[in-house]
Amino acid sequence: MAYHRGDGELVEGAVTILAASPLLEIAGFYDPPFKMRAEASVELSLDDGEEVLRGRIDVLILQGVLWVLVVESKKTTISARSALPQALAYMMANVEPGQPRFGLVTNGDDVLLVKLRAIPEQEYGLSRAFSIYTVPSELQQVLRVLKLLGQIAQA
Repeated sequence: MAYHRGDGELVEGAVTILAASPLLEIAGFYDPPFKMRAEASVELSLDDGEEVLRGRIDVLILQGVLWVLVVESKKTTISARSALPQALAYMMANVEPGQPRFGLVTNGDDVLLVKLRAIPEQEYGLSRAFSIYTVPSELQQVLRVLKLLGQIAQA
């Protein structure tokens, strides 16, 4: 996955188009039975009931009403890990609490995969950073995980 960064920085939208979108395409998430929603709106109410957080998921992959994958991109000059709180907040907005939720965060250079369980209590797991821009074999590892996730969602 090669792309040119003339000024050394790509903003979120470009990262989504150049890094995340090809991964989703190759993994089969743009084909039935999956559906893609870009800039999907979410709302979260905090426990105090006074504050409502609103945001937009960069890319949401659905199978029916099941959220298969939440994708959050950041510009290339920001660590992919900085997208983790935002991705987790979006993943917690899923209305199917019994189902595990999965996320992918990227800054175009690195990819982190996230899994959130809600039962018995909310707990998340995080993969190591995969360097998809500089280490081609790590790109293949990410694709294998995404394809497996797609197979699991269809089972």
